[in-house]
Amino acid sequence: MARRRQAVTIKHVAADAGVSLQTVSRVINNEPNVRPEMKERVQASIDKLGYVPSIAAQRMSGSRSYLILAINDRDRTIEDWRARQGTDWVDQMLLGGMLKCAEHGYRMIFELVDTHSDHVERELLGAIAALQPDGIILTPPHSDSPQIVNFLAEQKIPFVRIGSIRNGAGIPVSMDDEGSAHQATRYLLERGHRKIGFISGSSEYALSGWRVDGWRRAMQEAGLPCDGLLAEGDFSYASGVEAAGKLLSGPERPTAIIASNDQMALATLEVARLMGLSVPQDLSLISFDNTPLVHFTQPPLTAVDQPIAATTSKAVELLIAAQKGDAAPKELTVVQASIFVRESVAPLADAPGA
Repeated sequence: MARRRQAVTIKHVAADAGVSLQTVSRVINNEPNVRPEMKERVQASIDKLGYVPSIAAQRMSGSRSYLILAINDRDRTIEDWRARQGTDWVDQMLLGGMLKCAEHGYRMIFELVDTHSDHVERELLGAIAALQPDGIILTPPHSDSPQIVNFLAEQKIPFVRIGSIRNGAGIPVSMDDEGSAHQATRYLLERGHRKIGFISGSSEYALSGWRVDGWRRAMQEAGLPCDGLLAEGDFSYASGVEAAGKLLSGPERPTAIIASNDQMALATLEVARLMGLSVPQDLSLISFDNTPLVHFTQPPLTAVDQPIAATTSKAVELLIAAQKGDAAPKELTVVQASIFVRESVAPLADAPGA
């Protein structure tokens, strides 16, 4: 039987190059305090032996772990996975975060933490102790939890708060929820709609309020009332059914609705169908998220595309910069969203020029 080939380690590279383990580690980590000739010597041994640096080897310098820890809400994530309804928040996070990490020789680890647990600090401390990450990415609603934010600040680890605009510890990064809702509302206003309903998300998420603010601001700028046009959901399909039913059965039925996520938009589409309303002839509809689901509805939904991958990529960049000693941005970092136009919006039939 053939003998199993022995894995090449950092010790083999050090022995071949005739240098210390620390010198090899500094070369692997691209640290500046290595002479060019020494770097060439070590790199030659790496190439000759076919050595692939491990995270353990990279950690030998003692300054970095080369791990970024991304934390998501346990209950909602597991609920989405089990439902198998096409939500892709985690997929997009991994896409943006892992690719950006790879550019810098990092790895991204994904963990689920229960926001409402009495032991949330213990959960976080366990993950930090096991992984020793160079930085942490928080997503809603963790990013706005005072308990979690204050706890991480005490750990002296750089962290980014996605979907948060509050001042305080950590680095806030926004996907411009208010601006996106304002943009979506303006899109409908420009097509003649004046009665534009809005279905908000869960009040547990600060971004839900920001989206309402964006819608309301656009309506006020156009001199239009918002009374009777706002219904509250919680991002679930069931809440979308209830909210859409409330809006569409009221005395001032809206000619267009913006739903704060795709699940509630799908619910609105179904409620409209059951009420004999055609989209977009009788009701225009815009969704938030732009998950794969909205590509295949009838009609395909116009949607605000949440730049989750780009935002996570930017979060990784900011954490790596912080690990290198760069100062955190003084201004809020905003990753702009965009609207993907499909077939669920039509100009109002009696609008001027329609």
